[in-house]
Amino acid sequence: MRFMAILAVISLLVLLKETRLVQGDIATAAFYGPPYLPTQCNGNSQDQFPPNNLFASVSDALWDNGASCGRKYIVRCLSGTGDKPCKQGNIVVQVVDKCPQNPCRATLLLSRDAFNALSRSPTSKLNIEYAQYA
Repeated sequence: MRFMAILAVISLLVLLKETRLVQGDIATAAFYGPPYLPTQCNGNSQDQFPPNNLFASVSDALWDNGASCGRKYIVRCLSGTGDKPCKQGNIVVQVVDKCPQNPCRATLLLSRDAFNALSRSPTSKLNIEYAQYA
């Protein structure tokens, strides 16, 4: 009987580890490609881009009159077009620009490297979960 109780506790712990609770907002993401300069955050400065090239341009919903420049967001793919478009895991992107289109075609326009880190499909529009990263 004690063995069954231990097994039940272990099973519960495994289940809790696999369960993902929603922790952020739901939005859309697409990719944008070069040229990435100039930006509305820091003009022609190459220093604004993180070394891993995981950056984003944001829509009016996140722009906050430019206060979003330099903010970081943790992003996770939830779904998209095509067969199993999402890769597992999260990435952290840094805001470097405001979406050049009005209206923007997604809440976050991700650099090609950031988009490829989340999606198996090179042309998909993704449904994402995101939250500001401290």
